[in-house]
Amino acid sequence: MRLLADMHIAPRTVSFLRSLGHDVVRVDELLLPSAADDAIVAAATHDGRHILTQDLDFSASVALSGRTGPSVISLRLSSSRVERVNTVLQEVLPGLEKVLVEGAIVTVQDGRVRFRRLPVQ
Repeated sequence: MRLLADMHIAPRTVSFLRSLGHDVVRVDELLLPSAADDAIVAAATHDGRHILTQDLDFSASVALSGRTGPSVISLRLSSSRVERVNTVLQEVLPGLEKVLVEGAIVTVQDGRVRFRRLPVQ
């Protein structure tokens, strides 16, 4: 899976996802760490990546734009400890590939995954 991890995603999580075979780039590897959300969305679109974030702004930005992509995976977990995030991502990512390719906003919560297809009506 091709992911663009925003600055709220720990480098250790990026490394972990790479070890699982995912093609993951962190924002600071492509853009300035202070890059605006619009620039991050544009980079994800250009590179064919899904955005992985803990920031609700990306979901809102993509949903309100009427776009069909990029897909956004928004982590809304009770703990942002790297070990917890890694465990949850290892469990849920394999089941998300189809919906992400089709275009969706995915919200990952403790024990629950929700998604809305893009464009959001």
